[in-house]
Formats: sequence, structure tokens, C-alpha cells
Amino acid sequence: MVKKKDYSAGLPDPTPIIDEIISKYPSKVAKKRKKAMVANDPEIDQPVQANVRTIPGIITQRGCTYAGCKGVVLGPTRDIINLVHGPIGCSFYAWLTRRNQTKPETETAENYMMYSFSTDMQDENIVFGGEVKLKEAIREAYKLFNPKAIGVFSTCPVGLIGDDVHAVSRDMKEELGINIFGFSCEGYRGVSQSAGHHIANNGIFKHVVGNNDRPREGKFQINLLGEYNIGGDAFELERLFEEAGITLVSTYSGNSTVESFAYSHTVDLNVVMCHRSINYIAEMMEEKYGIPWIKGNFIGGSSTAKTLRKVAEFFDDAELIEKVEEIIAREEAKVEAVKAAIKPKVEGKLAMMFVGGSRAHHYQDLFEELGMLTVSAGYEFAHRDDYEGRHVIPDIKIDADTRNIEELTITKTDNPELWRDDLVAKKAELEKKGYEFSHYAGMMPQMKKNSLVIDDVSHHETEKLIEFYKPDLFCAGIKEKYVVQKSGVPLKQLHSYDYGGPYAGFEGAINFYKEMERMLVTNVWNLVDTPWKSEPEIVGSMTINA
Repeated sequence: MVKKKDYSAGLPDPTPIIDEIISKYPSKVAKKRKKAMVANDPEIDQPVQANVRTIPGIITQRGCTYAGCKGVVLGPTRDIINLVHGPIGCSFYAWLTRRNQTKPETETAENYMMYSFSTDMQDENIVFGGEVKLKEAIREAYKLFNPKAIGVFSTCPVGLIGDDVHAVSRDMKEELGINIFGFSCEGYRGVSQSAGHHIANNGIFKHVVGNNDRPREGKFQINLLGEYNIGGDAFELERLFEEAGITLVSTYSGNSTVESFAYSHTVDLNVVMCHRSINYIAEMMEEKYGIPWIKGNFIGGSSTAKTLRKVAEFFDDAELIEKVEEIIAREEAKVEAVKAAIKPKVEGKLAMMFVGGSRAHHYQDLFEELGMLTVSAGYEFAHRDDYEGRHVIPDIKIDADTRNIEELTITKTDNPELWRDDLVAKKAELEKKGYEFSHYAGMMPQMKKNSLVIDDVSHHETEKLIEFYKPDLFCAGIKEKYVVQKSGVPLKQLHSYDYGGPYAGFEGAINFYKEMERMLVTNVWNLVDTPWKSEPEIVGSMTINA
């Protein structure tokens, strides 16, 4: 049985384990990796290396640029055909693997999410080019489904042979008369899936946002950005907004439609959940239309209440504020009842989190509500501002990989009916009162002193950290799940929820509390012994200290 450590007096200085981890690396690798590991002190600014290339040979948790563009951002949108130009394996890889759910308004409404569309490139297409095959695939998809829009996604071989998905998309848009546009999201284009998020944001803003200037519907209109409806999260949030009388115009991109993206510029406020994957859209909407954005978090009961109150405060309507408080009082009572029963069973347990988006930050609120301690956390594809806060953005060095991504020049709309002078004035007035817009403090200021922050954690580092901290729970993705569990530590998949969820909102918090009880109040993990303890360790040596 693993003897758990007592951290009630505070977390130990993690510097020794950092030194032990990097001692196994060649000197140049060690120097680079050490910059990505920080013994956290929330009282001071500490730079962490992020958004740099993974070192060859290190087993990373990251995905590719294509996965971020097609799989994350556009994948949950039901009324657009997402056509992958590349081998069939790429299309299969990004096909419903994140458990994004959707709910068409009628039984006959468009929903293409269950289909995997691919040009299925073969060797002859690599040699002679695949543009002709791509055009044929677009025609076939249009003939079979008659969609409103088709998105074309480049994969690695497409970039290598030079197929121009943008030229093909323009030609087919003219031929078929529907919105067709391409994404240069080859897997190697960026250091991680983060580049794909940026490319997807740019493509949606260029080709979709602003295509429909429909009249306003509802008194309080918002967009929810960075919510992907994994396990039904968005359904729970939609329930709360609807009861409060808040009109959710569009979600980027859980339970979403490309049709709603087209008129998403008509809202009053953008609420950003996953800061990394979607902050570009929020910033571009503000620059072009004057729509402000705030950072929100609907993971955890207290965080959900805080965000609902912040939205109500923005609109400054007495009836809305009263309704929101009524909802919070009712829902928090349910949450507190479940928490009171479960917290004594899991209080003091130790958690580690290495996931994408803002989840490694947001889920710390849920653990804190249960009295659990996050000893170490990090992201797969974050930038420094996700860790340290947006105040460091001017200091972030733009490297060659980032320059591979097109930077759009956004200017104020020349349509006076679409530019929101009223929102610009409202933002200025609220900021004088201390209301925070366009702000994200980052993950590190919230974490405990001496907690360990690591970007792009590797397999070797994961094993050493488990030995050091002896956590009760490890949160990561499917690639890490079974290796971690062989160490006698339960792993909670926070990318697809292990067929659980929803975990957002008040009902989501209750579901998560119960899941923690199920996973942590059991002795089965104490019976697991790692197979490599009884087998000889294979140790390599370097003849050249690269």
C-alpha cells in the first residue's frame, strides 16, 4: 500500500524533484525543460516557458494543429460539412473523439456530426496532386446532403505536396453557390493544437461572422465562447441562461451551428470560458463591432454563481439580477447538500492535472470546493498568458512557428448600425467601477505556494511526479490514462469525461462530486502494484551530450 504524504502544513519545495527529473536529460534538453517547470509562488510574477516545440523523442500529451482546428473548434458544429483533405486516418482521428454532443432544433434539421468526411488521399494523389479529387469530393458531398456550408481542412501531406485548398474552395463556392472555405491547418504548422485553434478562429471570422445581420432577439444577448459541450456541458448552461431570460445567441462551438456564427456579431457581450482556444474571436469582435468580452468559468458551483452574477451585473437590470439570485439560491442549495455528504470522504485528497484549454485551471475550483488540494498542474498547449495572466502578452516573444499563422488586420466596421457605441460607453462606465473586461489572471496566481507548474509534461516527468507527490487522483487525457492507472493512481479523463458528465454548471458540479466519491472512496487502487517494480529497468546512455 502506498503511504500518502501529509501536506496540511503546506506543500514542500519542488526544486529537488525538478532537479532529479532534468538530471536524466542531455544538457541542452535539461536547460530547455527546466524553463517549463516552476515552483509556484502566487505573490510574485514567474515566467514559464510555453508554446514552444516539443523536444523530439519526448512522449508528449499534445495533439497537432489539424486536431485543434477541425477536431476542437469546428468539430462540434452540426450544420457544416467538415471535409478533411488527406488520408482517412486523419479524418477518423478527429471524428467525435471528444464526445461533443448536439441537439438539432427539429428532427429534420441538419446534423452532419455523425459523419466522417474525407477525400481519402492515396499514393497517386500524393504524386500527382489531389485538387481534382477534392473538387469531386465537394461536389459529391453537396449532391448527397445539400449543406449550407463546407469547410475544407488541410492535413500534413496536403501541405507537403502543395494542394491549394483555398483556391479549390473559391472555385467550388462559385460553382455551387454555397459558403465553402478552407483552412491551412496542416498538423506540423504549429507546435501544438493551439495553432489550429488560432487558424480556425481566423477562418470563421473571415468567412462566416457578419454574414447575417439579423435583428436582435431578446433583451440580454450573449455568446458563450470556448464551451464545447463535452458530455452535455452546454445543455446545462443553456438551461440556466434560458431560465434567467438571457438569450444565448451562439456558442463557440458546443451544440453550435455555422448559421448562428453568421449573426453572432449582434450580441451585447461575449463570455469566454476556454481562454486559449477562442480568445481570438472575442478580441476580433471587439475591434470590429465594439462588443466587449469577459472571462467566465462555469466549472464548479461557486464559479458558476460568480459568472452568472457578473453577466447580470453587466446588463445592470434589476429584474435580471433578482432572477439570477433566485436561480443561484435554489441551485446552490442542491449543490451544498451533495457536497456536505461527500466532502468529508474526500477532503485532503491530492490531485494533479495536465489537460488542455483552461481545464487545468477551472477544475481546481471544483477540487477546492471538496477540500482537495491540487499539488501540480499544467497545460498541453497553453501560452504564457494562460499561466501568468494577460498582462504578460506584450512581453511574449513571437517565434517562427507563430509567424506561420496568418494575423488578420481587423478594422472598425463601416456600418454604423453594427458598431456598438452604446457598448463602448457601457464598458468605460463599468471599468470605472472596477468591473473587469478583457482580463484573465491566469492559472498560477490561484495555485498554492510551492505547487509545481509544468508545461507540456512528458511521460518520464509524469512517472517521477507520481512517485514524489503520491497523488490520490490524476487528471489528463486518454493517452496517459492506463499508464497512470498502472501506477496505482486513478485517472479522470477531462478531455472526454470517460463517458461521464456533464460537469459544468450546478448540476455538473453535483455529477463531479459523485464521480470523485466513486473514484476516491475505494481501496482497489491500493491493490495495484506497478509492473515495472518487479521488472528490470532499461536505462540508456548518451555517447554525445547533445
